[in-house]
Amino acid sequence: MAARSIGTATISFGLVSIPTKLYTTNESSGDIHFNMLHDADGGRLKQQYICTKCNEVVDRDHTVKGYEHTKGEYVVLSAEELKALDAVATQAIALEEFVPASAVDPLWVEKSYYLGPDKGGERAYKLLSDAMIDTGLVGLASYSARGKQYIVLLRPYEKGLIMHQLRYAQEVKPWADIPVPDLPEIKPAELNLAKQIVQQIAAATFDPTKYKDDVQERMRALIQQKVEGQEITMAPEAPQGKVIDLMEALKASLGMSTKAGAEADRKPALAAAPAAAAAAAEVAEPKKRAAKKKSG
Repeated sequence: MAARSIGTATISFGLVSIPTKLYTTNESSGDIHFNMLHDADGGRLKQQYICTKCNEVVDRDHTVKGYEHTKGEYVVLSAEELKALDAVATQAIALEEFVPASAVDPLWVEKSYYLGPDKGGERAYKLLSDAMIDTGLVGLASYSARGKQYIVLLRPYEKGLIMHQLRYAQEVKPWADIPVPDLPEIKPAELNLAKQIVQQIAAATFDPTKYKDDVQERMRALIQQKVEGQEITMAPEAPQGKVIDLMEALKASLGMSTKAGAEADRKPALAAAPAAAAAAAEVAEPKKRAAKKKSG
């Protein structure tokens, strides 16, 4: 079934205009939602607006919107005034610059939309896509819609284009705000083993179908249990082990990865067993010498 467009937009770069249609990239995931019920009779509850001054329930028809300009003081805006505050929805995606695809970290992406060509724009649409593929660049633009102005990124995707809505600089918390202590030096042997673990489970491509929402599936199964009249019981928590020796944990992890790879009949992307063994021997050798000295 063909996707339905959620809107239109015109891409412009230089004097070239490209009419396009917007499509959502999301599929309904069927998330589990719970409703609030009255415990006495099971009736569904609904929300109400209650005035903090007179403590009366206020119908939606008697609500207005106000902006708190000082503590406890509001200025009320009419529907017309609120409309005047909105950005003009030009539906224009005016490309302002092109940057390398690697220059925009995924951190900045908030939402994504597919862009398909609208009638008459097929040739220019393909031209822009091919130009970005050949140059390795992606386009940045301003886009006004739904009463807001957005910064967006356009890039080639599959046989067409995709648009990512980006966050503004002030909307992203700087890493400098994150409390990170001085990190310790990593021993070469530890790094070698860690690299082996990474390489054992490395894959050439990302396959999203391999990942399932196990939590939601479990929830659905438990809810069905309840529907059938059974009680839902809490599963015992798994014991939380503490890592005492980093090297021992790395060696054990490498063994688990190797076993899992054999069971799945999957070859490691970059197997380097001799290097792993050498790294393990490098760690074990001082222990052997110490034990020998002690016994002597």
